[in-house]
Amino acid sequence: MIVRAPQLFDCLRAFCLGSFRALLQELERGADLPFAFEEHTSYDRPALYEYRPLVKPFIETRAHTLRRRPDAELAVDELRREPAAAIFARAHAGPRADDHEALFGSVLLPLLVSTAEMCGGFDWDDNAYARAYAELEAALFGEGHQYGAVAPVIGITTGGATIELGAGIRIRLAATGELAKLWPEANGLLPTDFGREADRLCILELERALEPGATEPPDAPGEFADAVTAIRLATAAPIAAGPVLFERLDWRPYGVRPVLPIAATQPAGEPTRLDSFRARLAADLLPRLALADEDPELGEALDRWELSLFQDGPFQAEQLRESLAALLGGSDGLWAAAVRGAILLGDTPRARAELQDRLSGEPEADVVRRALVETLLHGDRSKLVASLDESILGLRPRPVSSTYLEAAEAG
Repeated sequence: MIVRAPQLFDCLRAFCLGSFRALLQELERGADLPFAFEEHTSYDRPALYEYRPLVKPFIETRAHTLRRRPDAELAVDELRREPAAAIFARAHAGPRADDHEALFGSVLLPLLVSTAEMCGGFDWDDNAYARAYAELEAALFGEGHQYGAVAPVIGITTGGATIELGAGIRIRLAATGELAKLWPEANGLLPTDFGREADRLCILELERALEPGATEPPDAPGEFADAVTAIRLATAAPIAAGPVLFERLDWRPYGVRPVLPIAATQPAGEPTRLDSFRARLAADLLPRLALADEDPELGEALDRWELSLFQDGPFQAEQLRESLAALLGGSDGLWAAAVRGAILLGDTPRARAELQDRLSGEPEADVVRRALVETLLHGDRSKLVASLDESILGLRPRPVSSTYLEAAEAG
């Protein structure tokens, strides 16, 4: 291989060699190296089994001791002389981290883990180190960084298709063993029967290129929560993501974070297919959820509706009333919201009369969902309410519904 920074190559090799020796001494003194017996399942295929040492947690529990070794100090000093490494450390560890700790945690420790995993333990192999270092050097001297995050999804099927939701977010089938490959601890963090049931085969994925010098990763928990909300609005599916998401940076493990509780909790209901019509609707709704940032009443309506998914009886009815009132009632209250909602959703006088009954008293969850979807698609909620009032007075035709929303609702 062609080494771009020979001095760095040698210094980091000395650190890894010294750490291997220290870790082997730990094993000789009786420390246990845990092993994972992993089952990799895929739909309609035989299960595959893998038995491998869990070197990552073994190393990470001893990171503080390894950090104090002289070869670690020399390696950190060498990295500090390399401007590309400083950018790498800031991108991985954040701007507030101490330089020494950031470089050790974001460069040296992952390099050591990667080398040990390629060696299958702590029997040194120069070729394994060379491959691990080559990956590191490609990340150090590359232009910008590539961020990724994935979370398991339940409650929905895609028929095997990859669904693009926009802004680098998609839903796709999970490849066999892809999570365990980068995160050996993943199997204990997945939903029950993930990879075995038809509605538990997909992952939600975010991929995004970071600009050179970027110091913070995207807000993956927030973006995944918005994606789940958009799909719930588009499909009424009992979809949930998580309970955790797995992050990578430059295709190296970066972190494991919890998914926001409202997105990680599965509502009641039967699994639903995300077909092309509803996928298109979800993709259109996703960026429009940002309207709630500038419209507190819209945010209140969305929050109340989503909370209603996890309740029943009078508690659910109260949440739906509050959602509808915040969405279309304004200072006029629930009665006005029901009338406006009926005008918004009903194509004929008879349909509007039926919809008003379904929105009055104890609003029906699905009709409130449709009102939220239609409001988001129109964009400006205050202008929509004004136009609905003019329609009620006969001053203008009712606002036109989205044509592909009607197609999605028709199935």
